[in-house]
Amino acid sequence: MRDLPTLLAEGSILHLPASVSHARRGALKNAFQYGADFVLTGPQSTRTLALLSRNRFNLFALYDRDNGGIRGQGAGAEWVWAQLARAGFQRTPDTIIGLMTQPRFLGYWFNPVSFWMIWKRGALCAVIAEVSNTFSQRHSYLCAHPDFRPIIATDTLRAEKIFHVSPFQDVSGHYLFRFDITDRAAAIFIQHRDGAEGLTARMAGPLRPATNRGLAAAALRRPGGAIRIVALIYWQALKLKLKGAIWRPVPPAPTEEVSALPASAPSRQACPRATPPTGSSHLST
Repeated sequence: MRDLPTLLAEGSILHLPASVSHARRGALKNAFQYGADFVLTGPQSTRTLALLSRNRFNLFALYDRDNGGIRGQGAGAEWVWAQLARAGFQRTPDTIIGLMTQPRFLGYWFNPVSFWMIWKRGALCAVIAEVSNTFSQRHSYLCAHPDFRPIIATDTLRAEKIFHVSPFQDVSGHYLFRFDITDRAAAIFIQHRDGAEGLTARMAGPLRPATNRGLAAAALRRPGGAIRIVALIYWQALKLKLKGAIWRPVPPAPTEEVSALPASAPSRQACPRATPPTGSSHLST
């Protein structure tokens, strides 16, 4: 059986019907859980389906300009290669990029977070978390070890929070990321810590070959796609406001596109083959 990065390099599209949960920490509590449909694809070799197109209107669609750089003017995988080179990552012929994202639904797009995943020699060596807020801003966090060694399920990667996401939280503290990506399932755990405040977020689900039947079922089960996600965000914001949460003004976005670059990433460090993680393929909150 071909491994996950090989499948992506060959043009396969995988469907991730994910369970997404958020729980706010601190004095003001709020928690919710909902389902969302992601796809995982190799953006430089993506095939298309009758219901999923690339750079063309459809029920579901992936547009290159939606990811990789300035919001709405993305450069896709080429932007990722540039950021990796800046961080000191050595690209080799066996380096494969994957993009986990929510596709457009009937042309409408909004994605709170997408994940660029980078494999070398079959091992996950880096992840770029591309975060967009509802104020038309974007910033990305590079998650990797300083030597770009394989990321396994038990690893915790830290990034300082410098981007405004929620109007009810300060731009302070730090994030802790964990990634458990296998050939059959994906789980991503993010914790924001800011003293006694912060939140925990988790998304997890099985990875399945994307099919027209599966996409049609997703559209019926969770109609609206990104429109539904935006509605859920505003609904939770209203609940927080009614609970007494204080609104923070929106600050300017960071001037740099990517933060948390490894401070001492060696320019010629090879990423060794990963040892398969043990235990469950789902992370626990």
